[in-house]
Amino acid sequence: YEQALAELDRLVAQMEGGQMPLDELLDGYRRGAELLGFCRTRLQVVEEQVKVLEEGQLKGWTQG
Repeated sequence: YEQALAELDRLVAQMEGGQMPLDELLDGYRRGAELLGFCRTRLQVVEEQVKVLEEGQLKGWTQG
């Protein structure tokens, strides 16, 4: 996740610099979309795992 996010940050900085040829800009946009999708999916998985953990802890506390 961290590597994908760092690559995405680099791509955005390069694209915002305005110095990329159109073909590279388009490739960068495509790669950025892939990285963004990967990061979003990873975050959703982690959020679901945290919810499961929280529910398990809450059940433990209420049973006591």
